[in-house]
Amino acid sequence: MDDKALKQFVTLAEVLHFGKAAERCHLSASALSRSIQALEEELGTRLFVRDNRHVSLTREGKVFWQQAQPLLNQWQQVKDSVGKQSRELAGELKIYCSVTASYSFLYDILHEFRKRQPNIEIKLSTGDPALAINRVREGLEDIAISARPEKLPRGVNFTRIQTTPLLMIAEREAAQLYLRNARHFWQATPIILPMEGLARDKTLAWFERNRLDPNIYARVAGNEAIVSMVSLGFGAGVVPEIVLANSPLKDRVSALPISNAVGDFDVGLFALSKRLKDPLVQEFWQSQ
Repeated sequence: MDDKALKQFVTLAEVLHFGKAAERCHLSASALSRSIQALEEELGTRLFVRDNRHVSLTREGKVFWQQAQPLLNQWQQVKDSVGKQSRELAGELKIYCSVTASYSFLYDILHEFRKRQPNIEIKLSTGDPALAINRVREGLEDIAISARPEKLPRGVNFTRIQTTPLLMIAEREAAQLYLRNARHFWQATPIILPMEGLARDKTLAWFERNRLDPNIYARVAGNEAIVSMVSLGFGAGVVPEIVLANSPLKDRVSALPISNAVGDFDVGLFALSKRLKDPLVQEFWQSQ
């Protein structure tokens, strides 16, 4: 059972503020909004009334809230009861992810995992997410967190955690230039791209679709480094929304209002198919 959406609903119902609720859920406000919209579509009714300043529960939302918290409590009791009867595992599990993933996606996964399996030692490495799949294929890591490529390599399994859109960002003053004259912006503004990976491929494809000839200023490793360079005015770049939402520099840059979206990422876990037979890997894989 996936109770993430239910937990996110309860959190928003408690604080009635998308920004505060998203922070508690370790999500961006837009990601939380999409999750709530999906829940409303599944239920066939609106749960919240939203405007630019206020969020409030609808009548149906209040009824659902009265039922949601007891359901979550009962489900947690069931999980705890079953978990106590399962054997505890021991050993080392090697995990690789970006810095952003380590305190967004990974936090929630590890929080529950450690409660169930306190004797499993976690060895965490962080770095460029573009290297994640190769590190798993080379046996350097048991599990990696990254974006799913267009074509999954043979022998590698993937399970999705979240979808996050790609945003074209620029330093705030440069973003104003885009609003005044988009054509001049692309002529005058250098583009900072990842050295490799899905974001780079999607960005170059977007430029080609829009018949733009970008001035590639730099190729960097890691999305966090792109946000840093953009905030310093070195150029524009593309990063996943969740990276920008968790960046300490997010107030120094702006997302450009591009009508033709660059694309999005399915972010999740990677592991070799044969490694999923390992009890430690299997336990972690099933915990997300």
